[in-house]
Amino acid sequence: MTTDSVTAAGRPLLTDELDELAITALRFLAVDAVQAANSGHPGLPLGAAPAVWTLWSRHLRHDPAHPDWPDRDRFVLSAGHGSALLYALLHVFGYGLDTAELARFRQLGSRTPGHPELGQTPGVETTTGPLGQGLANAVGMALAERMLAARCNDEQHKVVDHRTWVLAGDGDLMEGISHEAASLAGRLGLGRLVVLFDDNNITIDGAADISCGDDATARFAAYGWRTLTVEDGNDVGAVDRALSIARSDDSAPTFIRLRTTIGYGAPGVEGTSKAHGNPLGAEAIAAMRARSGWPSAAFHVPDEIASVAAALAAEGATARTGWIRDYAEWTAANPKLAVDHRLDQVPAPPVAEDLSTSDLLPPNPIATRQASGIALNHLASRYPALVGGSADLAASTNTGIPGGSVSADDFSGRTIHFGIREHAMAAVMNGIATHGGLRPFGSTFLVFADYLRPALRLSALMRQPVIYVFTHDSVHVGEDGPTHQPIEHIESLRLIPGVTVLRPADAAETVLAWDIAAHNVTGPTALILTRQSLPNLGEHGLEGLRLNGFRSVGSVPEHPDVLLGASGSEVSLALSAAELLAERGVRAAVISVMWRERLGAALSERRDALPDVPAVWIEAGVTVGWRALARDRDDVIGLNRFGESGPGPQVAAHLGLTPAAIVESALETLARSDRRS
Repeated sequence: MTTDSVTAAGRPLLTDELDELAITALRFLAVDAVQAANSGHPGLPLGAAPAVWTLWSRHLRHDPAHPDWPDRDRFVLSAGHGSALLYALLHVFGYGLDTAELARFRQLGSRTPGHPELGQTPGVETTTGPLGQGLANAVGMALAERMLAARCNDEQHKVVDHRTWVLAGDGDLMEGISHEAASLAGRLGLGRLVVLFDDNNITIDGAADISCGDDATARFAAYGWRTLTVEDGNDVGAVDRALSIARSDDSAPTFIRLRTTIGYGAPGVEGTSKAHGNPLGAEAIAAMRARSGWPSAAFHVPDEIASVAAALAAEGATARTGWIRDYAEWTAANPKLAVDHRLDQVPAPPVAEDLSTSDLLPPNPIATRQASGIALNHLASRYPALVGGSADLAASTNTGIPGGSVSADDFSGRTIHFGIREHAMAAVMNGIATHGGLRPFGSTFLVFADYLRPALRLSALMRQPVIYVFTHDSVHVGEDGPTHQPIEHIESLRLIPGVTVLRPADAAETVLAWDIAAHNVTGPTALILTRQSLPNLGEHGLEGLRLNGFRSVGSVPEHPDVLLGASGSEVSLALSAAELLAERGVRAAVISVMWRERLGAALSERRDALPDVPAVWIEAGVTVGWRALARDRDDVIGLNRFGESGPGPQVAAHLGLTPAAIVESALETLARSDRRS
């Protein structure tokens, strides 16, 4: 690069010619990758390349050599199907994604998967593809930035001072989660969040307006966002001006509507749905190359563009070097804050304490949701990074913690009022977790896990240590009726790989469940808690729950005739049934299965982890998972139907969740076992 190509400030001189050259390079890198895979989405990269080049070359603060730099700007490709464009950017700017990886786009084991995957590709901030999730994750990232800035920055040092940028498409804005997340972001005034809306008016089925006539700009303005419009998404100067305006005022998030053309420049498909998800074909790409005067070799990047991108990357490296110096000074002045809020990761919880609950919980029976509230507050007092809230249900889920509320005027609080937005709550928590520096939890009624499941699945896929608190866990909800009585929900959570599902049977187990959740930093944890009070079962055997997923409760016979295994509130039913069986001369051992998947793993390693006797398994939910755990001679008591409206105990009895029903099942199981022998 010559001195003529550098500005007085030392920046590369980005001329119209260089911009056009870089945009063309990005377009062809993307279509070449899609063509090599014979699979993918070329339409978005062709239309949105000018906007993202403008952002990355003029506004994005990043250091490609250190993609995990805590104070980098975040770029989220919410329209994850356009991943080839993101990989092109990462290649050009020096993130170590070479042409061999571009050529392996969408191939097994490559670092260029079909949709961006967190942890698989340097520079990818979050897993996207399910539309709307990336935008909502970005709200979480922007919120984390503001919350950490309020905690960590002082007059001498700004160790948290970055922005979050999103590229979203028509599909992102149609999905309901975008409404929830955008509403929350506007209410919180997340002024360092900018969404570029790739408005090409095309979906897979055709023109977007055949199904959606929203005025997206008016919608975001109503949410409290600053709104801007760029009528020609190819106009680099207009895009640059809009991005500069977005950076000039941090009082509100910014929504920039970019009018673009899907498949720009692709003969025969430009501006149509045909450009969305199909390779363009060798003939069409050859025609595009000829029209642009572009070399025939795939994955070509002109030397001028490589040089400019390297110079821009060096600016990011310089910024990071200055930040490291400031961070070292800040750490020396604030050693506790530096430990409490590790900016490069989700901070670790405090060292495990004595699990004794004698001084923590009352001796009388309480609901596990109440015990959870006590345990949560105990943990929060020792874990400053722990933040979160509820979907407008804190009084019912017992998830209030001291430290004040987060608001547009004060981000130093710890309680986030997510509002009645379960889906956005979960996705925002994912964004907070991927950002680093804070540990998020959120809560709602178990039955409403349905509203957030796609984001919870991504918590698991990304291995994010998000804590979900689900209360009102069974038909004991009672009078609210079948709509509020979860039946299939516990099992459906267990079906998601990587989710730790814990259903404690009493207050002591609930404290342990929170301890397990706090120390599970490799994936999400779901705590399943009761509305109704449960008797205390004592603290004996708690460590067995952590190690093997179960513990023995009640009187343990030396040679039992039958095993009664249950989770949550059904453990006390099993104990009552064991007493009735004892009156008939039948010795029953009772185990509390708080962590069924851990029990299953223990049994797969050694079947003698449990007594070799017939068993009855009990849970107030669908039976399919328990039947998979049970042996042929065992029985399962559960619910394979919806509930009823009425007082909780009456509903449970009506549906067969009684000690008498367990006794009958145990006796029949024993008789059946005797007949077989």
